[in-house]
Amino acid sequence: MEFGKVPISNLATTDFTLPPDPELTTATLRAAKLQGELKVHVGCSSWGQKVWKGNLFPAKIKDADFLAEYVKHFNFIELNATHYRMWEPDAICKWRDKAAGNPDFKFSPKFNQIISHVRRLKGADEITTAFYESMLAFEEKLGPMFLQLNENFSPNSFTELKAYLQSLPHDIPVFTELRHKDWFAQPAIREDVFELMHNLHIGAIITDTAGRRDVVHMYLPTPHAYIRFVGNALHPTDYLRIDAWVERIKQWADLGLQSLYVGMHQSDERTAPVLCDYLIQRLNQELGLQVARPKLLPVNGTLF
Repeated sequence: MEFGKVPISNLATTDFTLPPDPELTTATLRAAKLQGELKVHVGCSSWGQKVWKGNLFPAKIKDADFLAEYVKHFNFIELNATHYRMWEPDAICKWRDKAAGNPDFKFSPKFNQIISHVRRLKGADEITTAFYESMLAFEEKLGPMFLQLNENFSPNSFTELKAYLQSLPHDIPVFTELRHKDWFAQPAIREDVFELMHNLHIGAIITDTAGRRDVVHMYLPTPHAYIRFVGNALHPTDYLRIDAWVERIKQWADLGLQSLYVGMHQSDERTAPVLCDYLIQRLNQELGLQVARPKLLPVNGTLF
């Protein structure tokens, strides 16, 4: 992910401190009253990384077997492929069937770009219906869907955003990712948009990336957290940031967080499974969970 990317030389001086929780987050979690164990899903943004051959995947794996192998290691994936083209239900069924080996696995499809970037949520009812019909083919493997808005989609389009979110069905969880700086720069606008999501039971994606600390907004309009974490090839700050997130997630879990989704992005995709493993290990340790860890194989004494 290029969004918010900065030169490695800037990382040592970047303030990665997580902001305090807004009142909306605290109120949302306290009202949730979680019963049972926190549900955690962690994964990457692609299952087709050839650089994983030999340390995550078998060295001689065929491309057609990548997904079936991926689900042996992770219980979640950000599905960006749905953003770039409309897929027929038959194709979705094939992906679903390849994930059958992991009963906890969830696909998180990104809304198609025609909806979010071309039509900018206006006049998108027909294509939204077609998109939902295709995604329903995932059946029990369908996780939350996420609506990523263009960086130039500003609060000037608040009316369009409100109308579109109001039109969405309520039976599939949806998270929205805001990127334009004005959503976060003005407190009144920030409060209004997250209150809107709260009232409509729409989640908000928190994107943790070095060059855009404003999108680490910490708003949870629903008792479910979706974090898109952008790392820097296992720079020491990656681990410090993950440690801070584990501490905050632990606090959220104590308040009533019901589920957590983390999509891991790395400038060097070889390192994404490594940081996923570190996150899962720390969550298991601090929250007493038993989330399965990816089975990494060292190559020449290292994990990548």
